[in-house]
Amino acid sequence: MLDQTQFPITKLWPAQHPERLQLYSLPTPNGVKVSIMLEEIGLPYEAHLIDIGKNETWTPEFLSLNPNGKIPSIIDPDGPGGKPLPLFESGAILLYLAEKSGQFLPQDPAQRYETIQWVFFQMAAVGPMFGQLGFFHRFAGREYEDKRPLERYKNESKRLLGVLESRLEGRNWIMGDYTIADISLLGWVRNLIGFYEARELVEFDSFPRVGKWLERGLARPAVQRGLNIPARNE
Repeated sequence: MLDQTQFPITKLWPAQHPERLQLYSLPTPNGVKVSIMLEEIGLPYEAHLIDIGKNETWTPEFLSLNPNGKIPSIIDPDGPGGKPLPLFESGAILLYLAEKSGQFLPQDPAQRYETIQWVFFQMAAVGPMFGQLGFFHRFAGREYEDKRPLERYKNESKRLLGVLESRLEGRNWIMGDYTIADISLLGWVRNLIGFYEARELVEFDSFPRVGKWLERGLARPAVQRGLNIPARNE
């Protein structure tokens, strides 16, 4: 069971069920990777909403768990050797939960590493590029007179969608079967054409395989639940 005195973050977000995995997150494209995964594998957990609008990730308590000041982060009270494991970075958490549960990560070594490479593709390319496009297209960046940054991130986002489109030829999922590679990418592609309002900008409908993959992913009950966890404050 989680020893709350060992983790300062529990002073602001106390665990009501310390025997369960503790999730500190927000329903952003990075945050929902972990909530979707937890819903998919059925591991009991307790979700705590971290309000980035109130700079809660920069509190000493949150920084004690994640010194980078980003969501999501977790504490697993039943980590390796039965000891609590604090963990941050969504990709690392996906890998950990896949290995802990034995789900959504192939056992075959070659396929395992191939899956991991697509998770890294999301972490290194899709997330940063789509996020920058969102900033320059929808948020404060759109007021910049110099439109070269927007053009750069638009073109790079289209290129990345093309990579996914090619990968999905003859496949329903990134690896053929549904894996953490899909889980890592679903929230970002959804955000690109939804929250970032960039569907026409990136000519999303010219990537039909990506569109159908997104529809399949969003139809999964665990994905539907995970997209709204932790519930946002009204």
